[in-house]
Amino acid sequence: MKNIDLSLYLVLDPDLCAALGMVETARAAVAGGARVVQLRNKHADTARMIETGRALKAALFGTNARLIVNDDVEAAVAIGADGLHIGQEDMDAPTARARIGRDMILGLSVETEALAAAVDPAIVDYAGIGPVFATPTKADHKQPIGFAGLARLVRICRVPSVAIGGLKAAHVGAVFAAGADGLAVVSAICGTPDPEAATRDIAENIKKVHG
Repeated sequence: MKNIDLSLYLVLDPDLCAALGMVETARAAVAGGARVVQLRNKHADTARMIETGRALKAALFGTNARLIVNDDVEAAVAIGADGLHIGQEDMDAPTARARIGRDMILGLSVETEALAAAVDPAIVDYAGIGPVFATPTKADHKQPIGFAGLARLVRICRVPSVAIGGLKAAHVGAVFAAGADGLAVVSAICGTPDPEAATRDIAENIKKVHG
């Protein structure tokens, strides 16, 4: 199992981050305690993903934060990112693993009990479980599962898990009580007036409930 701290996982959104930019938002969030930064931009082509990803990698150099690229395997490899995150509608996990090699982290989105049970720990390193709540940052998301659904899927899933979907600082206790290893946030950090302070608020709540 690869060593990845999923406790506070930032998913970048280009629209929400527009005022400050994705790179500066990521830099501020990592200073505030984010452990993972995911580059997600559904509107960007691979060349633009690589350009942004390389800027993010440079900004995060010297920190312990991991850089994950959403969906774009070619960009993830070109950037030399720490990992790739795929959804169920993207390429299948064995194909993704074959393309990124053994050393890169592979995350997979999981929305149902059947999908959670099907995650292969020999291929996938962590699961993104959700959406816990409906969220405007992902228009095509599946039916929200709530914290009871999160707990069920976490129990079934054989890899570490990060909860996602409309989560804020106030939800930290419920996320860890459900058994997840962390929470992924978008709007709770992206687009806030002070991303570092917003991240620190979540990180302090995690420290209280999770140590």
